[in-house]
Amino acid sequence: MNDQAKYERARKKVEEIRGFYYHLLVYVLVNVLLFLTNILTSRGDWWFYWPLFGWGIGIAVHAFSIFAGSGLWGRDWEERKIKQLMEKDRQQDDS
Repeated sequence: MNDQAKYERARKKVEEIRGFYYHLLVYVLVNVLLFLTNILTSRGDWWFYWPLFGWGIGIAVHAFSIFAGSGLWGRDWEERKIKQLMEKDRQQDDS
């Protein structure tokens, strides 16, 4: 892999991380607003935690895909699968 390819891969990873942090920031801001709305409009009837919990699952999955998921279905898997399929095509062409 040449330096340009390494740079592009690193740049894409940084974009993915930045996207996650934007997602996390929006999650926090929106859920703070939902909490405040819940307190001000319906005292005693707590509903703000439902979107907090549901969206939190999405945040967790996003975080896993960015920071921990590279081995299972991440870029390494994609590269291995691409090479595997290309090799399979070469073998069929040679037959």
